[in-house]
Amino acid sequence: MLRALAVDDERPTLEELVYLLNADPRIGTAEGAGDATEALRRINRALESGPDGPDAIDVVFLDIQMPGLDGLDLARLLSGFARPPLVVFVTAHEDFAVQAFDLKAVDYVLKPVRRERLAEAVRRAAERRGTTTPAPRIPVHEPDPDHITVELGGVTRFVPVEDITHVEAQGDYARLHTDRGSHLVRIPLSTLEERWRARGFVRIHRRHLVALRHIGELRLDAGSVSVLVGTEELQVSRRHARELRDLLMRRP
Repeated sequence: MLRALAVDDERPTLEELVYLLNADPRIGTAEGAGDATEALRRINRALESGPDGPDAIDVVFLDIQMPGLDGLDLARLLSGFARPPLVVFVTAHEDFAVQAFDLKAVDYVLKPVRRERLAEAVRRAAERRGTTTPAPRIPVHEPDPDHITVELGGVTRFVPVEDITHVEAQGDYARLHTDRGSHLVRIPLSTLEERWRARGFVRIHRRHLVALRHIGELRLDAGSVSVLVGTEELQVSRRHARELRDLLMRRP
């Protein structure tokens, strides 16, 4: 079973996170640290104890914005250890996802933390560590084909697929762009490409999926190809350029 350390400088949030972790059957023990410095001391003790020692830690659930040493700084320090614990970021800010996955984070959970979302993060950490304790059953709902669900700050929104101009890959996440802003969702770009192909979305680059109806211009410049989506110019890779031109020529 996983041994977890939660790190957050806000005491009520920390206590709630530790409570939710201890309620998960895949977590053997969960304790808290009020800042990154305290967490680093605790992790050093765990490393001295060894992977099978009484003070060992398997996974750290880590806030990002904290006074002094922040969560990203701590994760960078841990990446230099020989046998670092896994890291799951738990934050109210969606803007650090790319940096988080560059640091090999297992998951990126947005606050306020929902029990079901935290359970998914624990599942991913358990798989990475090779534990086999069964996951708690979570109801599965069929996706609405006309909308995609996004969450931010405790608010669940249902964004119409028709409003999405393009999608940008960010690690295991995807950023959905609309005329009114963007939203981060934990769905790989390849999954959205398959799901929305029939709705007129086409891959133009390994990082971008674009709705054909929102392409205003196709630009050719010295052998490079780009498209204008709203006010944003996006590069088209060579392998996708011919298919895109053909699709745009056939577009009504």
